[in-house]
Amino acid sequence: MTQPPGLNLRGAVDLTALARPQSVPAAAPGDGGAGPAGGPLGSGVVVDVDEAGFEAVVQQSLTVPVVIDLWAEWCGPCKQLSPVLERLAEEYGGRWLLAKVDVDANPRIAQAFQAQSIPMVVALLKGQPVPLFTGAVPEQQARQVIDELLKVAAQNGVTGTVAVGDADAEQEPQPAEEPPLPPLHAAAAEAFERGDYEAAAASFEQALAESPADAEAKAGLAQARLFARVASVPQAVAAGLAETAASDPGNVDAGLAVADRDLFGGHVEDAFARLVELVRRTAGDERAAVRTRLLELFEVVGVDDPRVARARAALASALF
Repeated sequence: MTQPPGLNLRGAVDLTALARPQSVPAAAPGDGGAGPAGGPLGSGVVVDVDEAGFEAVVQQSLTVPVVIDLWAEWCGPCKQLSPVLERLAEEYGGRWLLAKVDVDANPRIAQAFQAQSIPMVVALLKGQPVPLFTGAVPEQQARQVIDELLKVAAQNGVTGTVAVGDADAEQEPQPAEEPPLPPLHAAAAEAFERGDYEAAAASFEQALAESPADAEAKAGLAQARLFARVASVPQAVAAGLAETAASDPGNVDAGLAVADRDLFGGHVEDAFARLVELVRRTAGDERAAVRTRLLELFEVVGVDDPRVARARAALASALF
């Protein structure tokens, strides 16, 4: 992570409008969200933030580093990254605050940070944004970035902490414990955390062999395969494939690789449109391979997502 001198990023991202009080109602007490605009964020090291509570985040960043996780419910990589960030926030014991922002519900915040794809993670120090990373990264890489952020924060006098402890537990009811994951799902989750996507896929494949109707295993397998494919292609090679796909729209290998990266980066509709067009341009085994990949990406996004429904209709038109 690079640090511009004195964190002089004003002008790169305009946060001033969001830092003013809004007329949007504040989050209800106990829902984990931010308080009223200009008010306290509440207790805990992980909070959900909306546009009404954004000023409180800016104020908090004067004394405590704030890490902002820009995510959405439909984003598969977000679902892998967010639990990693939440676990790290707990582990660091209040040395930084994790503020989670649903970009679909809060588009002005996403626009302010010029978010082109998600997950996107940025920090606020003394009210100024510091880019951290885009896309799902392994836990070790996220930890290294946050350690560097804390060094930068200390250099700029931002060394406060978020209040944690028994007092917080007394103020907020504790959620009921979630049932443990099935063994193969748990093994896949652990493999995801250490970046071993092939092992994660193998665990989900075994789960499906034992229970073919396991929808979560099917979606998890699609995600694991996507992550493995993206991780296996170096950035320089990916750039070359993007150029090939642009100059030769019928190139199946390039089109599949670029669609993977589009989806991984949150550009869902771009990925779907690219593959539907490839279906139109191909025939035989190539068309079958493209269709199979598109159906797999539907699983990553979620079969109930409206963009999947639209893409299914487009696929049917392309096929028939």
